Amino acid sequence: MKITDLTITVFTWDGLVPLRYSRHVASSKPSCQLGLLQVHTDEGPVGRAFIGSPTSPAEFDVQRLIDVLKPIVMGQDPLQRERLGRLMWGRVRAASVRTVGAVDTALWDIAGQAAGLPIHALIGGYRRSLPAYASSPARDDIASYCEEALHWKSRGVTAYKIHAPHPWRQDIAVCEAVRRAVGDDHVLMLDASWSYDYPTALRVGRALEALKFHWFEDPLGEWSIPSYVKLRQKLDVPLMATELPFAGFDTYAPWLMAQATDFLRGDVAFKGGITTMLKTAHLAEGFGMNYEIHHGSNSLNNVANLHVAAAIHNCEYFEVLLPDANNKHGLVQDLEIDGQGQVHVPDGPGLGVEVDMDRVRRQQVAVLR
Repeated sequence: MKITDLTITVFTWDGLVPLRYSRHVASSKPSCQLGLLQVHTDEGPVGRAFIGSPTSPAEFDVQRLIDVLKPIVMGQDPLQRERLGRLMWGRVRAASVRTVGAVDTALWDIAGQAAGLPIHALIGGYRRSLPAYASSPARDDIASYCEEALHWKSRGVTAYKIHAPHPWRQDIAVCEAVRRAVGDDHVLMLDASWSYDYPTALRVGRALEALKFHWFEDPLGEWSIPSYVKLRQKLDVPLMATELPFAGFDTYAPWLMAQATDFLRGDVAFKGGITTMLKTAHLAEGFGMNYEIHHGSNSLNNVANLHVAAAIHNCEYFEVLLPDANNKHGLVQDLEIDGQGQVHVPDGPGLGVEVDMDRVRRQQVAVLR
């Protein structure tokens, strides 16, 4: 099998609710652009991936993918993912981690179609569903967090993550109020989105211990490994780090050698595809750690992330970023949480979902070749 063409169709993603998740994360706008990557082969399978998100629209990356990565993969065997991945990572400074992740996801889609298997079964398979947690935006008032947490609890979702509004005293107040609202048995997490210094993180972390939070995510900057080490030594609440930087597999090593985090973190867009995710999940397993997967920022990325989560045992939850409609676009049938709070992995070949090509054509902005 050979790759015969690679195209990107850029189309409009509208109807978004403008939101922020942290003072360090860009706010979404009412509309943006999404790119449909299609990798064509001479034997029929077409691998697909989306590139773009409400905070990082497709135009940031698509031309670099065409200019830098397309020449690497043209004429190559799409089943040689490891070899193509090494070649793409060699040019990542000229492209981006998101572009590598999109191509890698499309190559896995091809492999699943060629084998007649969904990606989770191609990897090896462990389960067909896993529990979701609802992941809030940053909100302006405490009551809205409580209302949102209770809404998702009523729908069978057993865990809720707070994206902190800041400053830190308000963050603690939100966590206390949500704990009172949902009760002692509901799973809660706090994502501080790299916003604290060490003394502040220690104060917040001690409050979370008293509230029995499940994890304390990204309290410090993504390069603050020595401070994470100190924080982990002082706190009992587990620390979640390594979502950032946008980087590859090798950047996890310093965190493990320093014993600076209790979990490893990643997804197809931030870490360069399914291949990196699998390596990281198995690395975490070797150290007795969970690999908790970040939301995908668009529909096909979420599907790709779910295939990995279903194929490994050391991932406890699937993240659903709220409002969930803000992260869904371009599929005929998207992922949904069932009445028991579970998300089910698709069983069709490859990614196992159908792109809504009528919508893509109606909202088409450009085709890059």
